This record gives sequence, C-alpha cells and structure tokens, in this order.
Amino acid sequence: MRWLLFLSRLAFICGLFFLLTLSLLVKEWIKDETLVSTIITIGFFMGMIIVPVTLFCYLLLWIFGKKPGIYVPKWLIVANIFVMLILLSYIVYINYLYAQATA
Repeated sequence: MRWLLFLSRLAFICGLFFLLTLSLLVKEWIKDETLVSTIITIGFFMGMIIVPVTLFCYLLLWIFGKKPGIYVPKWLIVANIFVMLILLSYIVYINYLYAQATA
C-alpha cells in the first residue's frame, strides 16, 4: 500500500499549499507573481482534487475491513481530515457569499 502513503503525503502537501493560498487571500505577503500563481494552482486546483480522493480511499479501505492507520501514520490521516474540513468550510463560505450577492 505504498500508493496510499504516497497519495496521503501528496494530499498533505496540497493541503499545506491550500492553507498558504488562504493566507494569501487575507494578506498578499509574497510579491513574486510566479510564486503566487504556483501556490494558488497547487493549493486550490490540486488540493480540491487530491484531498477528497485520498479521503475517499481511506473510506474504501475502512469499508472493506482494512484500517488505513496500518499503512499511513495516524497524524497524516488526521491532518488530511482537518484540511478537508477547512476546504469544505471555505466552499460553503464562498457559496454563502455568492448567494448573498445574487439575492
């Protein structure tokens, strides 16, 4: 199950970039446009695909009777779940703002 460990690490890195992207939305603390666009691409686009796919793989393993904690460190699973919760709350917040603007 080395693929799951790799996918978990990739999701963790994408989650970190997602948190960096959120911090860039609050305050523009990086002046290099190329670096900012790279962070946004990895954080938003890759993060919104890789993190849910990773959690879906955890769920499938759990349904089939295997514990993902055997193959992946538990702190990495918890960190990916935490990033997913932040990602979902961000999506709900953006949709709330959009609904307020169109009403």
